[in-house]
Amino acid sequence: MTTEALSPQRIGVFGGAFDPPHRGHVALARTAMAQLGLDRLVVIPTGHAWHKSRDLTPASHRLAMAELAFAEVPGVRVDARETRRPGASYTVDTLKELRVENPGAQLYLLIGEDQARALHTWHAWEQLPTLAIICVAARADATGAKGQFDALRAELPGLTVLHMPSMAVSATEIRQRVALGESIAPLVFEPVARYIDQHLLYRPN
Repeated sequence: MTTEALSPQRIGVFGGAFDPPHRGHVALARTAMAQLGLDRLVVIPTGHAWHKSRDLTPASHRLAMAELAFAEVPGVRVDARETRRPGASYTVDTLKELRVENPGAQLYLLIGEDQARALHTWHAWEQLPTLAIICVAARADATGAKGQFDALRAELPGLTVLHMPSMAVSATEIRQRVALGESIAPLVFEPVARYIDQHLLYRPN
């Protein structure tokens, strides 16, 4: 039997609101696939976001935009499971489901720096390292990152840092630009921009 046959499957798990998905999200997916040697990456738009103070765009739109944004990234698929759950949706439950569905696989949970700093507020966060290797996307220009990640590593065994290029892009800025009638071309891929325009998303009421 070959070494490859004995190696566990490596599955990345990338959750978020994706409201909308942007170039930074896709860059993170590509970086994770390459740096972690993932066999596949599951993109999971959030259902009911218990930690967000604003209402999310309907799940059908966020799922459709995610499909468009990640369509050109080999090995990535969009998973709607969290949008179908009633009530609050928690990452720990998603990881448990994926472990059952993929026995023997090694899961890698991808999170951003902001999420890493707030990890202690997540539901049952202490269980996360037992379910997946936590991978934090660190921007190249991050200040104080080393101390931050050293502190996280003390609590999260096996924490991995993904080295990302500096990208000044956020979903908040995109929504604000759309509301003001400004171009979002530098921030999202053309199919996503077209979808936002066609469905009149993020327009002021």
